[in-house]
Amino acid sequence: MSHLQYYAYPGYGTRSQTDLYYSQAVKVGDRIECSGQGGWDPSTGKINTEINAQIDQAFANVELTLKSAGGQGWSQVYRVNSYHLPLNDEALNAMVRNLKKYMPNHQPIWTCIGVSRLAYDDMRVEIEVTAHVP
Repeated sequence: MSHLQYYAYPGYGTRSQTDLYYSQAVKVGDRIECSGQGGWDPSTGKINTEINAQIDQAFANVELTLKSAGGQGWSQVYRVNSYHLPLNDEALNAMVRNLKKYMPNHQPIWTCIGVSRLAYDDMRVEIEVTAHVP
């Protein structure tokens, strides 16, 4: 699979490659696919437990991941999958607020799923995206 290029941003991203054995993104042809980004601080990995802050940070982490992989950020995203614990109106409102903020010129396809558990105890959201990078 030498045609695939894997990426991880400094801090949490490179620690995840070592400690958890996964990358933050992979470039496949003209696409960048991001692994699920949570609301952790990208330097320290600490997670703010407030749901709005977590969702805001997860969106920022997606932006960081895309740019680390050579993309331009959310402007190239066409697919969003989000996983929530719990999935409620507060989480949905925070997601919509960020979708409008990060993608004011287009509306991606989006699958939003409520789950019973995410990777870390304090995680309440995880967002994965696919971006087109011509």
